[in-house]
Amino acid sequence: MQTRKENNIAAITHLSALGQYIIPLGNLILPLLLWNYNKKESTFIDNNGKQVLNFQFSILLYTIVLLLVIIPIVLFSIFNNINLVAVVENHELILQNLDIGHNINIITVAILALLILASLKVVEFVYILYGTLKASNGEAIKYPLSISFLK
Repeated sequence: MQTRKENNIAAITHLSALGQYIIPLGNLILPLLLWNYNKKESTFIDNNGKQVLNFQFSILLYTIVLLLVIIPIVLFSIFNNINLVAVVENHELILQNLDIGHNINIITVAILALLILASLKVVEFVYILYGTLKASNGEAIKYPLSISFLK
């Protein structure tokens, strides 16, 4: 049975993953610092810190893979249609010769990958809050989609 202090530290470790909205890579740096500083206090804090970091590293990996799908497709689609003619009439930019019809399949893949990425970020946000609540109540959590980088 862990103390209230241990529950609070574990909950703050989960909540610190929201640091990504304040500083770049805050979702990795802040939990890593909190976990590293407090992991010797109890196995509960150690296990929760590992869960948070495994989940955040997994989300980072999935994000990189999805971006490696999205970015080349978007760049290919743009540069494949480089014969655009831009005309300015009445202070409006008009693009002529824009033909995406022959790239619609590959653009659909990029849109699907973008939707998966957006869904992944929503799931990440919800599970960070869920993990925070579970840790504050002294319960263990195993994040879904999490690869065990730290054991």
